[in-house]
Amino acid sequence: MALTRRERFELPDLFEVGLPEMVRRMLDTEPGRGWLRVEEYTEDGALVVRAELPDIDPEKDVELSVANGVLHIEATREEKSEKRDKGTYRSEFRYGSFVRNVPLPEGTSDADITASYKDGILEVRAPLPDEQETGKRKVPISHG
Repeated sequence: MALTRRERFELPDLFEVGLPEMVRRMLDTEPGRGWLRVEEYTEDGALVVRAELPDIDPEKDVELSVANGVLHIEATREEKSEKRDKGTYRSEFRYGSFVRNVPLPEGTSDADITASYKDGILEVRAPLPDEQETGKRKVPISHG
């Protein structure tokens, strides 16, 4: 599993018109690709993205990349089973690709993003930028 920068990926203009979050998430996949469910939350100053990917080899079957402030998660799964029993033979297979794009907070440093895989859960951590790094500052309100 490697985190690589991918410049070729661009979000469609559809995402820049301010769609409601729920609608944007439903549309956040590539045509013809499976939808990968994720959970996102902040913890200890980082955006945490977790995806359930059981029974895969993260070194071989998962690609993580960051482009234009978007985390791109792509996973493939292939399973095949065969059963021979007293003159019978049964073979089954299952395969598919899953893609998910998660926008990162403005000012997130690509170099600080980390990923781990344990017990079928892929976890990606992106440290949230300080207010100074995003160019924002809190303006105090005085009582006059």
